[in-house]
Amino acid sequence: HFLVSEFLEGETLRERLSTGSLPQRRVNEYGLQIARGLAAAHEKGIVHRDLKPENIFVLRDDRVKILDFGLAKQTAIAAAADQTMTRPDRTSAGTVLGTAGYMSPEQVRGEAVDHRSDIFSFGAILYEMIAGQRAFRGDSGVEVMTSILKQEPPDLAESGLNVSLGLQRIVHRCLEKKPEARFQSASDLAF
Repeated sequence: HFLVSEFLEGETLRERLSTGSLPQRRVNEYGLQIARGLAAAHEKGIVHRDLKPENIFVLRDDRVKILDFGLAKQTAIAAAADQTMTRPDRTSAGTVLGTAGYMSPEQVRGEAVDHRSDIFSFGAILYEMIAGQRAFRGDSGVEVMTSILKQEPPDLAESGLNVSLGLQRIVHRCLEKKPEARFQSASDLAF
């Protein structure tokens, strides 16, 4: 038995963000590539469920790859798993999966998730690329998850950063608490 994986040269988005926010041109480039990558996964029925800067890889030529689909679910399989109580690898209702600062409100509550959950996570990443800090903060994972459920991130317009109104609106729409208020597809988001 053996495993073959692609050799990537570059750094994670987390490493790229270690020095602070990115120029808006880079935010636009990376954001568009991430949105298109999500759209490709969603078209195949795959929901990532753990999108975060550590799982975004920036190659030396500034192409972006989405990595670590370890928590991903295929929507058709996930729906079948929810109906089959005897399946051993089933994700139980009420189980929280993901990384605290990037989980959607429905993930925090342990509810069923769909592609719109990835769009929320994308919004949190986009916010961090612009502001140089996380959208949702706290001293513990529980405080961060409470922030996701009950608070709005600091307003980008008041941050003193020169952020276009259009980009601010995209971030706010991605970070809507209710899935039906977010972009309904990553394809629309990329457009």
